[in-house]
Amino acid sequence: MPERPGVRILVADDHAVFREGLRILMSSIPDAEIVGEAASGEEAVRLAGELSPDVVLMDIQMPGVNGIEATRRIVGRNPRAGVVVVTMFEDDDSVFAAMRAGARGYVLKGADPEEILEVVRSVTGGSAHFGPEIARRLMSFFSSPTPSSPGEALPELTAREREVLDLIARGRANAEIARKLFLSPKTVRNHISSIFAKLQVADRAQAIVRAREAGLGLNE
Repeated sequence: MPERPGVRILVADDHAVFREGLRILMSSIPDAEIVGEAASGEEAVRLAGELSPDVVLMDIQMPGVNGIEATRRIVGRNPRAGVVVVTMFEDDDSVFAAMRAGARGYVLKGADPEEILEVVRSVTGGSAHFGPEIARRLMSFFSSPTPSSPGEALPELTAREREVLDLIARGRANAEIARKLFLSPKTVRNHISSIFAKLQVADRAQAIVRAREAGLGLNE
């Protein structure tokens, strides 16, 4: 009976050409096997549950569930899965959203192939690894002064909006937020739309990053 490959890899990207490129690149890793490919976040979550990959190569911008949320779900179900975000996005919000979702690696699509391989090898070995450009961003972020309090950090939000954002940062769904704050689902949606507009964020992942930076969602 043939031995099971040492590294089982799932590739999640909505562009077939890029998936094929990753498949070819990963073939240079000894004992590695691409066990599945996903073209959406939902498919990535499903296949990760079915195939139990050791490493998931995850794009951020995909149809339906985005890569950040897909990462959170995959790691939540299987903490041993090493998710490596491979994306065009190098902004701080995307990087920290991926980290908080549980990604152990983050590398840009424009990086040299050897850099991508280095990140994947490190994650395969159980470590966390980020490309040089991302590492510089992390160092810059952590060396910057942090706001002294949530209220001072987010003065543009009302007290109720900060409550909603705090619960979003704790991973609560809209329905749970509505029950906890005794609000209607529509009111919660309205608050969230207002929060996104005021903070100039595009989705929950980016909102969570802003919230955590401001000290929200950190304590139960």
